[in-house]
Parts: sequence; C-alpha cells; structure tokens
Amino acid sequence: MKYLSTLIKSGIAVIATASVVFYSSGTLAAQRVVFAYRGFRQSLSVDELTTFAETGETSPSIRYYLNQTSEDPEVIRNVLTRQFSVTPVTLDRTLNSRIGQYLLDQISYSIRTPSGQASRQALRSALVLSASNGNQISLIEIIQNYPTSEVVVESDRIVRTYNQLSILAQDLQRIFGTNTSLR
Repeated sequence: MKYLSTLIKSGIAVIATASVVFYSSGTLAAQRVVFAYRGFRQSLSVDELTTFAETGETSPSIRYYLNQTSEDPEVIRNVLTRQFSVTPVTLDRTLNSRIGQYLLDQISYSIRTPSGQASRQALRSALVLSASNGNQISLIEIIQNYPTSEVVVESDRIVRTYNQLSILAQDLQRIFGTNTSLR
C-alpha cells in the first residue's frame, strides 16, 4: 500500500511539474535551438535539427554550423539520437533528489534557457516529458520538449552532457533497481 501511495504521489508530481512549466511559459516546446561553440553562435529551427538527427539530411544552416565548428556530423547525430530507457515516475523521483538536482544543475550548463534563469526547472520538465513518451530519453527529445520557445545548447559541452545523462541512467538503475539502458 505504501508503494502505491508513493507511486501516486510521484505521478501527481510529474503532472504538476509539466502543468506549471507549460502554464508559465506560454509555449509547449522549443521552436529554435541556438548552438554556442567557443564564441560562435548558430540558430537553427528544432524541425531542421530533428530532420538532421533522424535522417542525416543537412540544411544550409546545419552545413554552415558543421563547417564552422569542424564537428563530425555522425558524432553529432549519434549524441542527439542515442536513447536510454527510464520511466517518468522513476526519473521524477530521482530529479527531485539531491543527486538529481546536482545533475540537473550540471547539465544546465550545456542545455539552458536563453536567460540562464530557471534552467533546472525547464530541463527537469523536458526530461520528464521525454520519458513520458515511450519511457525513452534522447537529447533531441529533450530539445524538442524544452518548455521555452528557444533553447541554448553549448556544443562544446554536448558530449559531456551525454555522459552526464548516462550517469543519471546508471544512478537510476542503482538507486531504484529499475531497468535503464543506453541504446
């Protein structure tokens, strides 16, 4: 009975977090992503980034970004689309713990609001919303579900961000004994 009560409370927390962020932001998801890379900034639509991540098709803006940064397109696509499994309830419980808040703060250096304010809350919302769609999370889904019209991604930190997400998945498995895996 105690487990059921905890599960219900966690479910309510997930819904409340998503509702507050959606209500306060006025938008449902990011429409633009700004990649910042060592002083260089490139704004892309989330749709063109999604197309690139899923198909490898590059728009002129993405080609320009790749040329300016000398990034390997396949490495970027892999980082954007690699997934790990986690339930929204488990993720929400973890993100509301001390270690979860620390990881959110660390990841928020790489994925943040344009103002840099409320990045932890926005990231938490994007993560939980991503997990609620099939118990899977990927970086492209986090960007798509980010609850501001624009999201800033520090490109030179993107691999580190992926590694931090991997640590989060491992911590979830260790703490809750749930099946989380990277794909």
